Amino acid sequence: MEYRLEGLPPLQELDPDGRELLFKGGRTVYAFDGRPVPVETLQSIWELARWGPTSANSQPLRVVFVSSPEGRQRLADTVNRGNRGKVLSAGATALLATDDRFHEHMPTVMPLRPDFRELWEEDVETRSEIGRLSAALQAGYLILAVRAHGLAAGPFSGFDPDEITAEFMPDTGWRAFMGINIGYPASEAALPRLPRMDVDDVVRWA
Repeated sequence: MEYRLEGLPPLQELDPDGRELLFKGGRTVYAFDGRPVPVETLQSIWELARWGPTSANSQPLRVVFVSSPEGRQRLADTVNRGNRGKVLSAGATALLATDDRFHEHMPTVMPLRPDFRELWEEDVETRSEIGRLSAALQAGYLILAVRAHGLAAGPFSGFDPDEITAEFMPDTGWRAFMGINIGYPASEAALPRLPRMDVDDVVRWA
């Protein structure tokens, strides 16, 4: 079924196979088979993920793709012990960070409100809240983009953000907050499907 909005392409429903791939069938992967993920594929993942909506189109997420053997070893030496094997077996790892100075780009990304740059320069509390929320949204889009490319994603924390930031994104104004291992799953790489909250427990109608 198609829906049309004035000035926009027709909206189309994703078929059941697509929904299964992105949501119900998608799984967090804890072990990978070691095959590398080409740089071109990582670029394509970002090109897809970057279109997801953010507050005022602020786009505060920044990404460091770690895919070289040397980079993966450096990352493995930095994360907590429980994540080292996952990092080394993944084809690549996306280190996600929030850019504290994202508001400097507002005249470009939100030309309707270029004044946001000056407003958020002064209002650090609002800027930080928008950055935190919108970067988290973009992290979700990135996971879905990984799945859309036929790859598995394994999001994780388990590291010192200051240490990761200093090692992989020094002098940028970025601050790391999570990682996503990306690649091809090894056998028995995921836990059994865990329960989800019942709709009646988490949804209300008004």
